[in-house]
Amino acid sequence: MTDGAAAGAWPPLPLEGWRETYATLHMWTQVVGKVCIAATTLANHWWNIAFRVTSRGFSTPLLRAGDRIFAMEFDFVAHRLLIRCEDGSSETLPLEPRTVADFYAATMQALARLGIAVRIWTMPVEVPEPIRFELDTKHRSYDPTAANAFFRALVSMTPVLERFRCRFVGKCSPVHFFWGSFDLAVTRFSGRRAPARPGADAITREAYSHEVISHGFWPGGDFAGRGRVEEPVFYCYALPEPDGFKRARAEPTAAAYDEKFGEFFLPYEAVRTAADPESTLLAFMESTYQAAAKLAKWDVDGLTARTSGSR
Repeated sequence: MTDGAAAGAWPPLPLEGWRETYATLHMWTQVVGKVCIAATTLANHWWNIAFRVTSRGFSTPLLRAGDRIFAMEFDFVAHRLLIRCEDGSSETLPLEPRTVADFYAATMQALARLGIAVRIWTMPVEVPEPIRFELDTKHRSYDPTAANAFFRALVSMTPVLERFRCRFVGKCSPVHFFWGSFDLAVTRFSGRRAPARPGADAITREAYSHEVISHGFWPGGDFAGRGRVEEPVFYCYALPEPDGFKRARAEPTAAAYDEKFGEFFLPYEAVRTAADPESTLLAFMESTYQAAAKLAKWDVDGLTARTSGSR
C-alpha cells in the first residue's frame, strides 16, 4: 500500500452537500482570516494571514490583540471553531448549519468574552458578488461529512506538497492555506523582482512583487473576474509567465493548460484514482516547475537541494 492509499486518504470530491458547504465555509474562513489581518504583522507576500493545515483542520498563526495572545482553529473532526488563549482560557463554537451573519456575530462575541478586541473589514474578498458578513443570510449550509472529506483530502496532499517544497533551497513559502482564494499553496521564488503589473491592486502587488512559480490545490468554483472551474484541481502557474510555458509538456497526461486561467490544471480525481497518488502529484509539480523555471531562466541547478527530498 502506498502512502497515498492509506485508509481514509484521498476521499472523493465533490460529495453531495459539498458545494453549499464549500460556499459557506469559504465565508466562515474569511471571518477568521480577517481577524488574522487585524492581529498579525504584515509579512512578505501576505504569509502572515494564511492558515496551516493541522491534524484536525486549519489553524491561524499565533495572534496578538493588545496583551492577549491567541490562536483560532477550525476542527473538522469534532466540527467546532476553537479560540484558545495563552492563559488557558478558550471559547468553542460548533460548526453546524448557520448563516454567515450568525457565525460572524458569534465569533466576535466569543472573542469579546475572552477580552480580545479586534475590528475587521466585513466585506469578503476574491469572490464574485460579495455580501458583508453581517448581512449574509444566503450562505448557511454545513454538511459535516463533506467538510471532513475535504479536510482528509488536504491532509492527504499536504505531506506531498511539503516533500516537494523540501527539494528547493531558494526562497519558498510554507505550505499554507489562503482563505481569500480558498486554496492550499506552496510558492517558489527565483530571487528576482517581478516587473510591475499594470492595474494591480495593493494585495496583488505585494503577493507578486517577485518572480514566482506556484503549485497548489483549489476545490474549484467561481473565481472573481476569471471564470469557473467545475471540479477540484491541482494547479501550477508562473508569474510572470515565460514564453512557451503554455505549450510545455506536463505529467501526467491528464494535466492541461487552461487558457482562461493561465495555469496548468490536474484534476484531483486523476490523482485520487491513480495507483500511486503521491508519485502522480509529485510528477505534476516537478514537470511543471522544471518547464517554467527553465523557460524563465531560473538557476535551476543552484536552487535544487542536493538530496531528492525522499525520506
